[in-house]
Amino acid sequence: MSSTESDTVRTWLVERTYSDDELNLVILTYATPDGERYFRKERALTSFTNAPETQVSVEADPVNLGAVDDPETVEWYRTEATRMAAEHDVDDVL
Repeated sequence: MSSTESDTVRTWLVERTYSDDELNLVILTYATPDGERYFRKERALTSFTNAPETQVSVEADPVNLGAVDDPETVEWYRTEATRMAAEHDVDDVL
């Protein structure tokens, strides 16, 4: 069974970090507007001069969302997701 857009959850970019373990690996963290769930994507950078664009928002399958247990992280994700949603359209890239 494949997911359709109505089966997905809108998430917003809240954090972009570089992996300590892997060279040229970027970890993108997206969160729901309430900050209570997150979705992570990993992307390998093959070149610093031709880096792919980063989507500010992605639709995620609910089964791929993790729960945020720490109240401070929930608040941080909520703040960042709300800010990104206010400043960007869903199809914007960075």
